[in-house]
Amino acid sequence: MLEELAFVSVRGLGLGALFALLALSLNVIYQATHILNFAQGSMLVLGGLAGVMLSGHDYGTPIWFAGMLGTGLVMAAVMAVQGVITLWPLRHSTEQQSWLITTLAVSIIISAVLLLTQGPWSSEFIGEVPSFPVLDMRTPLPYLVLPLMAVFWFVALRLFLRRSLQGLALSALSQDLDAAAAAGLHVRRLQIAAFAISGLITGTAGYAAAPIISISAESGIRYVISGFVVAVVGGMGSMAGAIVAGPLVGILAMIATYRFGGQYQGFVSLIVLAGMLFLKPNGLFGFTAARRV
Repeated sequence: MLEELAFVSVRGLGLGALFALLALSLNVIYQATHILNFAQGSMLVLGGLAGVMLSGHDYGTPIWFAGMLGTGLVMAAVMAVQGVITLWPLRHSTEQQSWLITTLAVSIIISAVLLLTQGPWSSEFIGEVPSFPVLDMRTPLPYLVLPLMAVFWFVALRLFLRRSLQGLALSALSQDLDAAAAAGLHVRRLQIAAFAISGLITGTAGYAAAPIISISAESGIRYVISGFVVAVVGGMGSMAGAIVAGPLVGILAMIATYRFGGQYQGFVSLIVLAGMLFLKPNGLFGFTAARRV
């Protein structure tokens, strides 16, 4: 019984940390643009694919860390380009719905490219995955790395948004886009920077999680839904909410996987989402904002 509890807790925390990282990356874009990037899950898969391609190297080596940093920077550039494509039709308004089409289109394009190049199967991590002991069980190291990475990105984002000029400007966008533009801020540049920061988080998370996630054409949609669930449960735009809600959703999803099978993981996440919307629509750390009309 104790072994089962440890198994579910440790792996659930690791899985929840991955969901929290996705929610953090979604919130960075949401705060700056008030839109949701439905291509986020596919971007995570691309980061994981980079980890698979470099999977002949051992964890803990400088090559692995260099690969993670390189993947994050590449994904930051890719998502900056996506930001330009997504935001260009909006001009000076996010009330239009073209961003739904563009973000979904990017997700579909990435899935199609993966299907053509990798086939319908999931790419396998071929290198040796280090592990750490939990009672009498060995647990893959990514389940420890991901929670540490989630804490790192949470602290880094908090310091960036509160201590740097660009971070304060991004925070101003989250409060009122029109007022920020009237004050002379370069709104589009800041929004594209938010896409790049989101790509940095997603790329490093996907790279680190490569040994334990599904890397296939259709897996992106599952991950973006999980990240969206955590973001809503924690409160859209709340970084602290993402960090708190991630482990909660991850542990519940792992319990469902352990007891009933992996096909119930997404079902449990959606049940949690429905329950939160019914009981507290603004999420655990969300708040109601007044808007002049």
